[in-house]
Amino acid sequence: MKAQRNLIPLIKPYIGKLLLVVLINIAAVFFSILTFMLIEPFVKLIFTGESSGLSMIGAWLIRQVSRIMDISASSSSLLGMTLFVFVLFFFKNVFFFLAQVVMAPVKSDFVRQIRNKMYDKVLILPISFFSDQKKGDVISRAVNDTQEIEFTVLKALQQLLTDPITILFYLITLGFLHFKLTIFVLVLLPPAVFFIGRITKSLRGKSLEAKNKLGILLAHVEETILGLRIIKGFNAQDHANEVFATHNREFSHLQQRIHRRADLASPLSEFLGVTVVMIILVVGGMIVLNGNSNLSAALFITYIALFSQIINPAKNISTAISNYRRGISALDRIYDVLDAEEVIEQKPTAIPVSKFNNLVEFKDVSFAYRQVPVLQNINCTIPKGALVALVGQSGSGKSTLVDLLPRFYDVSSGEIMIDGVNIQDFIIDDLRALFAIVSQDVILFNDTIFNNIAFGQSGTTKEQVIEAAKIANAYDFILELPDGLDTVIGDRGLSLSGGQRQRISIARAVLRNAEILILDEATSAMDTESEKLVQDALDKVMKNRTSIVIAHRLSTIQYADIIMVMEEGRIVEQGSHQELLALKGRYCQLVNIQYAP
Repeated sequence: MKAQRNLIPLIKPYIGKLLLVVLINIAAVFFSILTFMLIEPFVKLIFTGESSGLSMIGAWLIRQVSRIMDISASSSSLLGMTLFVFVLFFFKNVFFFLAQVVMAPVKSDFVRQIRNKMYDKVLILPISFFSDQKKGDVISRAVNDTQEIEFTVLKALQQLLTDPITILFYLITLGFLHFKLTIFVLVLLPPAVFFIGRITKSLRGKSLEAKNKLGILLAHVEETILGLRIIKGFNAQDHANEVFATHNREFSHLQQRIHRRADLASPLSEFLGVTVVMIILVVGGMIVLNGNSNLSAALFITYIALFSQIINPAKNISTAISNYRRGISALDRIYDVLDAEEVIEQKPTAIPVSKFNNLVEFKDVSFAYRQVPVLQNINCTIPKGALVALVGQSGSGKSTLVDLLPRFYDVSSGEIMIDGVNIQDFIIDDLRALFAIVSQDVILFNDTIFNNIAFGQSGTTKEQVIEAAKIANAYDFILELPDGLDTVIGDRGLSLSGGQRQRISIARAVLRNAEILILDEATSAMDTESEKLVQDALDKVMKNRTSIVIAHRLSTIQYADIIMVMEEGRIVEQGSHQELLALKGRYCQLVNIQYAP
């Protein structure tokens, strides 16, 4: 089992504390057993007026009581035993509480570590992973599944560490009291445990299915929130409600089946436990009545009281097994993410890079996504300081081409060189530090404007952020905000206009001061005034810098040094604006279409 194998190294750092929990639990069981062993002398005293002829353990306990107080008289003996029970019960509960205190930080730290691992993995995984996965499902794994591990796997682990030991010590004590009757008990217990195990066996598969359903449900909620404007605009509330209700109904029905089976384990184990007690009462009662054994009536009552204490731990074990099977399905889902292949890997011999000196080269580069060709036989060069524009219809491969440069994806064949070195030979973080990206889909975070501009740049001063904002034509509108640079802009920065968000992203690129600037349709879908401000900011940023621009308006790239025309994943033309117009080819057609009356 993948998850169960991976559970061991996760638990390993806590072995010391888990062993301490076991030892503390043994102490609690010890005091509990002593408490119940006082039943024998208590019963003898009540019915015979004396506490003689006791079992070995009972006699030892009476000796301990006699050391504390005089028990020669029946009344003082009764009082002494009562006080002794109180003291023993107090220590039992103190040790039980200590076990919980030791276990609490183990559970919380365990879950914290898994969440950290999940978040680290999310940052490392290639962008293609999230194209295949629903984001809501990934969030469900990182939050809900990790929390369920605390409530199921770790709780089950605690019970499986302590309750079997509790049962073992009680059985050993029962063996001392009457060996043959205890052997009979041991014959009765395994069939009951097997029967409960069969009931809970299918829980893991059902729980995994339920968690996948919950992931789909959360993904739909996320899509609804992001697309709320479209849903309302197209009067599609009923459709969205119907889809959600369907997913919710499927999840609810599955949860009901899981709860029915899980909830059956506890009453079933209790019923089987009581059945075993009834059988022991009959068999043990016959032994007492025959009088051919050292099993007295008082000792048999003590035996039954001790055996009754096995029922709860046995019930807990059955519950723990069902919880474990439910929880391990959550761990399976978490490890689907943690074990996901890191397609973009760094070579052990990767070399540092901090400068771009001469040339970026694409040599016979092809790229396929899920075996579908996206780019084919790309050959081009980008000189240092050049302004390079990529044009072409949607789906021609422009964005994919620039995504290959910082290794958001890796080429399927061919190679990309920077100053004669394959980019796969560089340290990934160093390679990505060469690029600053301004895209059409602006990504801002629910934080202050200052932190959004300084994102990823530790030690940034306020003066540097202000200078970047001025270059990006953003400082004037920032000053008008209630808290200036300290204004929190809300989720995805939606409290700002599109042009304002774009200028903040440009300021972020300015502050990064990277060697190569990538602009992916940075001025699309803007009004004229916003586009003018953004374009002016971009012109300042691109000055004396290597820039790669994906353009939807050809008027913005007329002065580019190189224009590459892409079609169906290939570069079909490249040259300057005038050279391409003179060819009267595909670029000329695009210009004529865009400027047609």
